[in-house]
This record gives sequence, C-alpha cells and structure tokens, in this order.
Amino acid sequence: MSSPSFLRPARAVTPMAFVRAIVKGYERYGQDPSEALKVAQITPRELARPGARVTAAQFEALSGHAMQELDDEALGWFSRRLPWGSYGMLCRASLTSPDLGVAIKRWCRHHRLLTEDIGLALEVAGGVATLRIGENRPLDPAFREFCLVTSLRFMHGYMCWAIDSRISLRQAGFPFPAPAHRDAYAAMFTPEVRFDAARASIAFDERYLALPLQRDERALPLTILQYRRDRLLGQRVRELLRSRAAETTTAEALATLLNVSSRTLHRQLQEEGSSLQALKNEVRHELAVDLLRRTHRPIKQVALAAGFRNEKSFSRAFLQWTGLAPRDFRQQAATPAPGTPRTRDLPP
Repeated sequence: MSSPSFLRPARAVTPMAFVRAIVKGYERYGQDPSEALKVAQITPRELARPGARVTAAQFEALSGHAMQELDDEALGWFSRRLPWGSYGMLCRASLTSPDLGVAIKRWCRHHRLLTEDIGLALEVAGGVATLRIGENRPLDPAFREFCLVTSLRFMHGYMCWAIDSRISLRQAGFPFPAPAHRDAYAAMFTPEVRFDAARASIAFDERYLALPLQRDERALPLTILQYRRDRLLGQRVRELLRSRAAETTTAEALATLLNVSSRTLHRQLQEEGSSLQALKNEVRHELAVDLLRRTHRPIKQVALAAGFRNEKSFSRAFLQWTGLAPRDFRQQAATPAPGTPRTRDLPP
C-alpha cells in the first residue's frame, strides 16, 4: 500500500506540519531525512517556514520514501514499527469480503495485530456509519495529529478504492484543538469538521456498507486519492430533491449541499447514465402522483408543489409520464377495485 496522497491538486496545500512530523520520525530512529526531503524537493528553508505548504505529489514522494527507508509505515507514531507492507497485508486480508461493511470490520479487527496503541471500530446508527479511533495509550504529541489524520485517511482511501467509488463524508471529528492549518481539513475530509471531539472519527452514509467490493489483488498497490465517481450519488440527489426542494432549485445549490462542483455533479450523473433533469422529473412525478392520489388539492396547487410554474406545463409533463391527464389520473385512482375498502384522504 502506497503512501497517502492527502490532497490531489498540484498547488501547495498540504500542511508543512505533516512534513515536520515525518522528520520527527527520522529523529526517533536516529536517521537522516535529507535524502527523503531531497526526493520530495523540500528545502530546509521551506521546512522551517511557518505556514508553509507542499503539493500532494511532494508529500507522497516524501512519505513513500520515508516508509521504506525507516521500514515503518507508521513513521514513528506507535510503540513498535509497522514494517513496509503492513497496510498492504490489511488490504489483502479484506479483499475477499462480500461487501464494504464486512471489509471494514475485518480491517478494524486485523489492525490490532499490527498495534494495540490505537483501536479502530465501526458503529452504525440512524442510517449513518461512523469509523472511530480509540487511543489505548497516550500518543506522542509530536505525532498525535499526524497519526490520527493519516490513520483515517488510510482507511477512507481504502474504502473508496475497494468499492471504486467516492465516499462522501458527512462529518469528521478530531480530539484536539483546531490547528493553524485547519483549512486543509475541509479538503482532506469534509467541510463539516469538529475539533475538540471525544475521538477521531469519520461519518458517512450507511448504504455504502452494502456495496460489493470491486477490486482484487491485481489492482494492488493502491494510491489513496480523491475518487471522482460516487456510486450513491443518484440516490443522494433524489433524497435532497425530495427533502430540501426549496434549497435545490438550481444545480449550483444542489452541488453545494453535496460538496462538489456543479460541473462534477453533471459529469458524474452522466457517467451513471442519468442527468439532473431526469432525476428532477422522477421526483416531481412521484410527488405529483402522491398528491393526486392522497389529497383533494386543486391541480394548480399540485403543479406548484411539484415544482412546475403553471398548470399547463405540469399537465403536459404528467401526460408524458403516465399517458393520462392529471384529472383523469385522479379520477381513476379514486375509483377502488370491487371489494377494496376506501381509505380516508389526507387533508390538502
């Protein structure tokens, strides 16, 4: 398993604090980091500059070289080394899992074989899956932030890679005060980041857990990167269109709620063989059918509630969807089959 690409953009946005943490790892083992810094094209002057940043490519080159040179994929965080190949072994141990949920549970269980300094656990409640890190012993303050961030990044990257999908995070939490480089966390995880939390964690939609694995050993080694395709995107768009209709009147507003650009939203839906307009029509159709069946609202009100500007455009669209005019559909739906008890209409 290769080193974590924290941020994919070519611009320098990865905090130099993480580079300094790797240098601390060299110090722990009494080794010289000069060659690793040279490979990553990071000068001593840049290393010492407050607030400095490096590119994802620089950081990947540095950490990959350091893991092999120190023969420690934990880079000095834990009480014992994690020899080169340790995380690759975790990947292979989980690849036969039937779905992502089982794979994560195996990863968490097998991680204890590498170190007992931290423990990983998956919790599911209320439709949200949360991966938490428990600190079983005090971590060295010089490594703590980098250790917790990287452990979650490794896990998130593996999850995305395993199901070949971007996994959009709902929230991330860290048990320390917000660092000076807190802005980098939004790009590494999600804009919804809480500091001074009880434990380090990431939370995401529970439905990702049911997705089957798409990888096998031939795909190793992997690089942790930002996957562009989200295999639950269509479902998430439908839900937002249903539950937050007033906030999703434009592609830009919807994309903001999904934490992607509108261009990315359109592209990913196209890759799924769908479109935003098709999903809007689907949701409008469902809502209109429900209102016509269960209420006595005037057709004009149904049209407006379903997102149409006027009754005429609604009637035209409804005829295309069902082959019936809205009034004919309502009349047909109101006529029960012989022997079918009538249900009480909901109030308009």
